[in-house]
Amino acid sequence: MKLRQPEENPFQLQLSFNKIIEHWEQLAISANDSRSGLARHILKEIEPYPEFRTGITNLAPVKNNPELIGLLLSELFPAALTDNEIKAITLPYQHLLINPTKRLQNILNSANPPFDIYISDSDDHQLYIMSCCLIMNRFYGTRFDFTRPLFYNIPTAEGVIKHYRITYNGDFLELIPTENAIAISQADIELLRDNFDDLGLWKQKFPPGSWLIKGFAMVTLFDATVENAVSTLKETLLSKHNEILKKQLESIFRSIFNIPDLEIGLAAYNAKENTFNAVSFDQRIPSFLLSDEQEKDADKTLCASAVTNLIEKKIYYAVSDVVKNENDGFIKHVKAQNIKSFILAPVVKNNKLIAIFEIVSYQVGQLNSINANRLNIIMPFLTDTIDRQFTDLNNQVRALIQIEYTTIHPSVYWKFENEALKFLHYKNLNKTYSLKEIIFDDVFPLYGQIDIKDSSVSRNDCLQTDLQKQAVAVMALLQQLQSYFKAEADQYINELNEIIIQLNSSFKADTEQSFNHFLDIKIHPLFNQAILSHLAITPQISDYFLNSDKTDGDFHANRRRYDETITLINEKMALKLDHDQVEAQSRFPHYYERFKTDGIEHSLYIGSSIVPDRKFELTDLYNLRLWQIQVLCEMEAEHQVQKPYLPCLLEVTSLILVFSNPIAIRFRTDEKHFDVDGAYNARFEVVKKRIDKAFVKGTRERITAVGKLTVVYSSKEEEWEYITYVQFLQSKQMLDDEIELLEIEDLQGISGLKALRVKILYDNKLPFAKRYDYNELLHEIKQQGV
Repeated sequence: MKLRQPEENPFQLQLSFNKIIEHWEQLAISANDSRSGLARHILKEIEPYPEFRTGITNLAPVKNNPELIGLLLSELFPAALTDNEIKAITLPYQHLLINPTKRLQNILNSANPPFDIYISDSDDHQLYIMSCCLIMNRFYGTRFDFTRPLFYNIPTAEGVIKHYRITYNGDFLELIPTENAIAISQADIELLRDNFDDLGLWKQKFPPGSWLIKGFAMVTLFDATVENAVSTLKETLLSKHNEILKKQLESIFRSIFNIPDLEIGLAAYNAKENTFNAVSFDQRIPSFLLSDEQEKDADKTLCASAVTNLIEKKIYYAVSDVVKNENDGFIKHVKAQNIKSFILAPVVKNNKLIAIFEIVSYQVGQLNSINANRLNIIMPFLTDTIDRQFTDLNNQVRALIQIEYTTIHPSVYWKFENEALKFLHYKNLNKTYSLKEIIFDDVFPLYGQIDIKDSSVSRNDCLQTDLQKQAVAVMALLQQLQSYFKAEADQYINELNEIIIQLNSSFKADTEQSFNHFLDIKIHPLFNQAILSHLAITPQISDYFLNSDKTDGDFHANRRRYDETITLINEKMALKLDHDQVEAQSRFPHYYERFKTDGIEHSLYIGSSIVPDRKFELTDLYNLRLWQIQVLCEMEAEHQVQKPYLPCLLEVTSLILVFSNPIAIRFRTDEKHFDVDGAYNARFEVVKKRIDKAFVKGTRERITAVGKLTVVYSSKEEEWEYITYVQFLQSKQMLDDEIELLEIEDLQGISGLKALRVKILYDNKLPFAKRYDYNELLHEIKQQGV
């Protein structure tokens, strides 16, 4: 068995017992030591193995002579302690234990599953730099504290993971430079000190295999499963009610970093607005980034390299010497607080940056990129604690939003959240804060609808048919009751004849109400009296009451079919629109609302004020407009597929309203919804409410038509834009070749509206082949230009 030489490490490895052999040689020539005889015996026993002194890479002699190795190491492994100590010898970077004590061997034998020796929570990068630091400390007088707690995680026979902390004794190791070793200067040491993450730089100064490490290390384990320091930390962080959290955390971190005046801070990060915010949990945790400010822009707070590390890469950012560092605004802010070195640690949950944990020192070099890695073992606890605090705070925010604003669309939730956070922050400071109105300026509105054609006419037809059927049944029963209740029956028959005449002619708005009033006041009391008298007609009257039931009675059959049809159409259309909104939001986030009436209406609002962390271009608006046309065509096509299976034959029409001027929308707290803000912007709402019933100018023809998409606009530029979209979709066989250009009759207070109308080709193929975006349209236009 050969030693596995590390592929990426400055060291070559040799197992050697030279130093312990020298120890026995000293004892062998000592006249006053009782162990001299044992020493001479051991030296004689190892004479056949000169490689034990010179160094070996083949472990066969060691594996084949366990008793001899045990005798050679007996001075380090007292037999009396073998059942108590957890100890062995090893070589760095090797999954290897030689001459283990009985207790260690028993632990390994009991492991379930069998345990493979390796150090948890370490990687090649860390091991390489630890090796370089070991060389610098021994040969160049540095005092880099690269140590951190190392553990073996060994499962017991019952499957419980036990955590054993590892300590190393390197007294029996020799570090020897090879011909490839490079001498380094003080400037090199300072450069390395500030560049833990630059592995290439470390390899340049300490090339792989340029040093020989010879000998062995003694490794001692002790059970640290419930180690006091970690337990204290976890207890401190996980406590739900801890009024001195900051003080206790500082005490723990001072111990970890061995810095008596170390201080900590915390700043929350708002990804939507790219800002840092003051944190207000049950207590105030100040931030050195913010000082006394409540909010600061992240890019203006940090320097470029800090932004890259913390926000983009989500890794530590450390500065060991603030005084010598670049003199930008960030460093000036740090210097003003007398900070000489610091570490900023990203608090990341589910790959999202939620806060920055700040550790500062008032001495140069005490905090640096090397000892920043001590945070690795405790950041998970810290992250969970901060995340829990944020979760509790967010629950308060959601509760406040629910009370003040009701349910909010995700695209604009962030702005309501900011207001709620400010309210709670000032509340925690015992200050008053009035929630401000939520306004989004300069957003472009899009409106569209799928309307059920002649829905009120269809409903009246169904209602009229049901009432006619019920009236005929009532007349038949009254005629049979004439022999029992002649006066009442004769009177009611005359009144019913007048109602039937109305039902068979024009159906008025109050016809249903007057008929039901006639039934409730006159007919049904008479029928109930007949039942109580046990007349022969009782079974027929009972059948009549069964048929009058709204849930399943025959006198409501047509109305139920109509209502079911409306429900099925609306649910199908709403489901598709909501589903397709996922794709639309991925194109560019925007505010979306949908309403069910006799059909589906939707409004979209897009602009930079809704998504401040993304740059808004007019092409994003054009892309959303193209998406809207395609989705409405697809919704029409879906209806054609669904139509044969509907209880009633109902058609739908599609309409889009174009409005190119940006508007403002304001959340109406009393009404719990968004509305346009300002008198000028109200024109959009007025047109929206009146346009679907409009006629083509000079005719009684509605601007919407079955099987066609209607686009209403007011300017020539809008006409050209939408003709471009239509022509593109015509080339994709979604729309017919013919385009109708129409003028719309003047509405109340509104004139000059126009429309284009084009047939939807859903008869060709369902579903449509794909959905296109604006870039594909531009690409096709360029190709045609060529």
